[in-house]
Amino acid sequence: MKLPAIADMSRKDVINIRFNQDQGCFASCMETGLRIYNVEPLVEKAHYDVELMGSVAQCEMLYRTNILAIVSGGSRTKFADNTLLLYDDCAKKFVLELTFNSSIRAVRLKRDKLVVALLTQIHVFSFPTPTQRLFSIETRTNPKGLCEMSPLVSAERQIVVFPGHNLGSVQIVDLASTENGVSSAPIWIPAHKNELACIALNQQGTRIATASIQGTLIRVWDSISRTKLVELRRGSDPANVQCINFSNDSDYLCCSSDKGTVHIFAIKNTNLNRKMSYVLSKITNFGLLGNYGDSQWALANFTVPPECACVCAFGPNNSVIAICLDGTFHKYVFNNDGNCNREAFDQYLDICEEDDNIY
Repeated sequence: MKLPAIADMSRKDVINIRFNQDQGCFASCMETGLRIYNVEPLVEKAHYDVELMGSVAQCEMLYRTNILAIVSGGSRTKFADNTLLLYDDCAKKFVLELTFNSSIRAVRLKRDKLVVALLTQIHVFSFPTPTQRLFSIETRTNPKGLCEMSPLVSAERQIVVFPGHNLGSVQIVDLASTENGVSSAPIWIPAHKNELACIALNQQGTRIATASIQGTLIRVWDSISRTKLVELRRGSDPANVQCINFSNDSDYLCCSSDKGTVHIFAIKNTNLNRKMSYVLSKITNFGLLGNYGDSQWALANFTVPPECACVCAFGPNNSVIAICLDGTFHKYVFNNDGNCNREAFDQYLDICEEDDNIY
């Protein structure tokens, strides 16, 4: 996810952070180049300086392979922001360059597909030799580059999702159908009444999570039936939702926002989530709270530095990782009773590169 600009940047000027497809690694895009980290344990695995890459705004890893997709951005760029570069860490060089007619807003990779989101277009290429453009789609104006693709080649549903033409809608494209040359009518979900702020897909491509610019609700949808499975309440005040991620088994969902709180929800057994009607019944005599009172509130949550953009994802053994632009790394462990305890805290920018690598 491309994170919003933060006025108080860290001393290293981190521009953007993104997990790889299984959330086991993350890329830190910086004014001073690019760094790749392993999550468990937290170790810097690769370090590319500004002389090689310039300042980097986006990096999409291909799992733990030697391939990195890079888009320049920041104050010390070496390449135009409408150019996608593929870097091969084994060969220690850039191996491919794709140039588009406008700035690149997002890049998504899987082992057989490459997706590039522009302001008003989505382009899908074959991979690992993206010389064949499979198709292009005109989209609603998409400045955040909201776009996600089923990460697994073996996923139950091979789809790509992005903002639909209608306000607040999500469009779904079946990659299997388009690959076979089958033309079909657009498939979309009327997710919200306001512009979308965040979209997430589970590993199997069967669940879609959405949040609008209002930021109070997260909705989870079945990608096949397009029905709403659950509505989750992040809070009552508007917020900028920065990241949403599913657990690998799709039993839980986490989200972060500019309020400085990471929320954890149960989406398989929703009875684990808290209900405001239950909380208020303990302290008031009001029994009729309407839909607001019946909302699914977070099973657990924890705080990170307020107003500092961060990404979050699930780790092993009911843990949630939050990585912030200020250089801090947070790991919390939760249980189904709603308890959430800090297990690790670190300054990832101070960690030195290991001699070996992840490839």
